[in-house]
Amino acid sequence: MSWELGSFAVLALALAAGFAWWERRRPSSHVLALVATLAALAALGRVAFAPLPNVKPTTDIVLLSGFALGPAPGFVVGALAALASNLVFGQGPWTPWQMAAWGLAGVGGGLLGALTGRRLARAPLAAACGAAGLVYGAILDYSTWATFSGAHTFGQYLVISGSSLPFNLAHAIGNVVFCLAFGPAFARALLRFRARFEVRWVSAAPQAPAVVLALALGAALAVGGAAPDRARAAGPTARAQAYLLRAQNLDGGYGAAPRARSSDLYSAWAAIGLAAARSDPDRVRRSGGRSLGAYLSASARRARDAGSMERTMLALRAAGRSSRSLHRRLRRAHRRDGSFGGLTNLTAFGVLALRAAGDRPSSRRVRRAVGFLLRRQNRDGGWNFALRGAPSGVDETAAALEALRAARRARGSRAMRRGVRWLVRRQERDGGFPLRPGAPSNAQSTAWAVQGLLAAGRDVGRVRRRGSRSPLGYLRSLVGRDGAVRYSRAGAQTPVWVTAQALAALHRRALPVRGG
Repeated sequence: MSWELGSFAVLALALAAGFAWWERRRPSSHVLALVATLAALAALGRVAFAPLPNVKPTTDIVLLSGFALGPAPGFVVGALAALASNLVFGQGPWTPWQMAAWGLAGVGGGLLGALTGRRLARAPLAAACGAAGLVYGAILDYSTWATFSGAHTFGQYLVISGSSLPFNLAHAIGNVVFCLAFGPAFARALLRFRARFEVRWVSAAPQAPAVVLALALGAALAVGGAAPDRARAAGPTARAQAYLLRAQNLDGGYGAAPRARSSDLYSAWAAIGLAAARSDPDRVRRSGGRSLGAYLSASARRARDAGSMERTMLALRAAGRSSRSLHRRLRRAHRRDGSFGGLTNLTAFGVLALRAAGDRPSSRRVRRAVGFLLRRQNRDGGWNFALRGAPSGVDETAAALEALRAARRARGSRAMRRGVRWLVRRQERDGGFPLRPGAPSNAQSTAWAVQGLLAAGRDVGRVRRRGSRSPLGYLRSLVGRDGAVRYSRAGAQTPVWVTAQALAALHRRALPVRGG
């Protein structure tokens, strides 16, 4: 077998294995669309910077895609970007090598994201992009040596590498500059998309996540309905509260499931849910361990993005602890258009966090954020998490209603009436609410809908379609004997990840945002 044939055989196996890996993941249509868009963007970046020899943002886009979405999506973005861009630059024996090299950059980005928890400062991220450029150059040098060299000696490889060194250095330096310019912002945008599209599943018995418990528990306890309705809820609610208390770790925090590693995300949800159940998070602790309130104070130092700051501020408010440092940092994240991150959900929770920290409804920041929310309301009365005119969602609409009410918008205002009307019409026959119209009901979206309707002054015990039960009845039906709350009625499967960054677990009793 010749060098050329052997090299291409190994290369073909590597590419086949990479695409098979991607197929086995069974990505959703949302992720497929995002990966296709990123591949097109990476290819366009190569074409746009063609006049500058070997200076292009393609490697950065591929690595950052892997960093935010994972190794398999990163590989596919890189491989497709090489294949698509060579429709312009010309296909040849170099194409599969470029596909493999950029695919490897995506895999490296995915591994880097996994090792760092997808939290990396601008300079180290830029250094990684520069290193990826050098690795890419080394692989292409090898392809030239394997495909077009006759002797295949090490000396010949050194000659090829030496002649291409200026181009490889230009590639690496360009990668560093591009990443310093847009890398962190690009990664944060992808992470927000990932947060909307990704749901992971584990067995619900006995490992139901603390988050779903907190959502359903808070929704049930925040209701000011009739006494018989509360009495019927007491059994399941008490079991859920007990389960949530048992799930705490010795460091004071909560993981995605009992005995799982503590996470700032899940710990904040647990604090909000327990506060709604009249359990002071500052006193919730296992024997010999730290309190949940202490864990939350420590997590405040780790909060960097607007969503983390908002969620932690609300949890600290539920625990009766100060959030002054986060308050100052969140104010700096407030954009001129009134939004936080340009997103509906982040802006809604920004209003709630500002109010929890003491900002008055008449304050300039609260008024600007509310103005952004009002401009983003769709014609059908609902809200989309990112764009006006895009399909409305239950979670975003509920969050917007809570924010408007926290800003002292009248419950009878036109915006709130339209939002409530859209939300009520989304109820399914089982009493629950779906994430999107046409999807099955789930515990999280139902709990969030309950909170939005409560904010609008609706009696959620009376919200029901003809012949159906109330959303509270749906939530009670999901509480198991051990207190674990299933995500849906579809089976013994419960999601580990919670949709929409601190959306549905807000409770009237847990978060008295009337302060100030």
